[in-house]
Amino acid sequence: MKPLAGNPLRIPLRKTAGLLAGLALGAAVLAGCSSEGARTDCRLDACTVTFDRGVDARASIFGVEARLVEAQDDVVTIEVAGQQLSLTVGQQATEVGGLAVTLDSVTDSEVKVDISRNPG
Repeated sequence: MKPLAGNPLRIPLRKTAGLLAGLALGAAVLAGCSSEGARTDCRLDACTVTFDRGVDARASIFGVEARLVEAQDDVVTIEVAGQQLSLTVGQQATEVGGLAVTLDSVTDSEVKVDISRNPG
């Protein structure tokens, strides 16, 4: 058997890196999440959006824009699909535009909201 010249792992590593990058991009496209002044953690049918308070925070989830309008004490107003919702922690999910929206938590620095597609 002839020894291979150079590093025999170079090609598989390159292919593996390309495959991983492609999978990450595909997952982001499938989930359909992007944001400004917010962080998104998206799965196939649901996203957790963490809005930064004190900035113009917004995120695009499943082709719909979600925006933090106001947060006072434990009541948060967000706009989803052009409709404003007032939410409190522990409240049952509110439906808007085929999505279920739930307020997860409110702190001095951020607001965390769960947004999922309604089955059906």
